[in-house]
Amino acid sequence: MKHHNGSVEVICGSMFSGKTDELIRRLRRATIARQKVQVFKPAIDIRYATEKVKSHAGSEFDALPVNHAVDIRQHIKADTTVVAIDEAQFFDLAVVDLVIELADSGMRVIVAGLDTDFRGEPFGLMPVLMCNAEKVDKLQAICMVCGEPASRTQRLVNGQPARYDDPVVIVGAAELYEARCRQHHDVPGK
Repeated sequence: MKHHNGSVEVICGSMFSGKTDELIRRLRRATIARQKVQVFKPAIDIRYATEKVKSHAGSEFDALPVNHAVDIRQHIKADTTVVAIDEAQFFDLAVVDLVIELADSGMRVIVAGLDTDFRGEPFGLMPVLMCNAEKVDKLQAICMVCGEPASRTQRLVNGQPARYDDPVVIVGAAELYEARCRQHHDVPGK
């Protein structure tokens, strides 16, 4: 079943906001609708399972780990109608052209990723994907300090906020990161 029009959907937000759960929900619905689905993830993300996208809550869906956007292109099958990319912020900028190309060819492309890094700044190619999307959903988590809605990702180093000049990409989960609201997000040296 081919889509009449291609589209780009972006699911973004902080860590622990449910991005991967929402991605998996959409993929399951596409599968029920007998759509041919292919899912890709960055090979760098080995937190839970190598060949699955898996949420912090435990939902999972089969996925192919790849190193670069060009690797995605070579694995797409002719009968695929839905392409999903999880943790898109870890890919190179070439993924933007690929996403647009796939949508222009009539595919539904669903992309999930962090919209900001631990510093609270736009994360990699995510802003460009958001600008090229037909639909953008920004999800919120719960602030681990006050319980209010959280839109930021706080990186912790030995229990303390990471400094602004620390490396941007360090793959981890609850052992390194917390969801925080604007008021409780702290980046020393910013």
